[in-house]
Amino acid sequence: MKLHGKIVLVTGGSRGIGKAISKLFVEEGAQVIITSKNITKLEQTAKEINCSFFIDADIKNEKEVNNSMKKIIEKFGRIDILVNNAGILPEQKKLDQINENDWNEIIDVNLTGQFRFTKAVIPHMKKNGGSIINISSDAGLKTFENFYADAYVASKAAIIMLTKSWALEYACDNIRVNCICASVVDTDMTNSFWLDTEIKRKNTSKAHPLGRIGTGKDIAHASLYFASDDSSWTTGAVLPVDGGVSIK
Repeated sequence: MKLHGKIVLVTGGSRGIGKAISKLFVEEGAQVIITSKNITKLEQTAKEINCSFFIDADIKNEKEVNNSMKKIIEKFGRIDILVNNAGILPEQKKLDQINENDWNEIIDVNLTGQFRFTKAVIPHMKKNGGSIINISSDAGLKTFENFYADAYVASKAAIIMLTKSWALEYACDNIRVNCICASVVDTDMTNSFWLDTEIKRKNTSKAHPLGRIGTGKDIAHASLYFASDDSSWTTGAVLPVDGGVSIK
């Protein structure tokens, strides 16, 4: 098992991509802690995937984030791997149709939220090294016609550059920081609007050179590479896991 005995925190781990990552990491021998602000969903997922611990925490609340880390250290003594997965998708609107609250909500969750959790784990990872995996999007790599989600795009592009900055800042502490840029993945979140009809699913599949929509397992296995010793000489990497969309 590639993660035997590792202590892993997955934000937004109760559903979708985060759940798929958490499930695989448990199967690979890790003790996985999942966070979300939905306690009911956390309890269901923790039982389903047999994860070690779950914490009800709002990624927008610095105090709750710091308290989450305190609980993890008290229980496990260390943190080896952080997967910054939590994020939200906005309703698609052009720039002149969104207000500042809409903008701030996306930035606070998708960008500042990753900053909060990363800042919280760094002092503990400095002791023994570790791996940080940021989940971004191919929307941070390129523009897409008729994709009206400016704050989302800005947040995901920023995560890519933060990945590279943090990788350089903490390489001397043996902390690796890498990024995965996903395309459309089949989750309950995307099923609510992007994949809510058969024609949308068919068109989305065709938009990917590999001819299909992504799955949580696709992102989970890429995350496993960055979490494990297989990537011990890899930091600051930005890996598109997107069915080829980013090269079109």
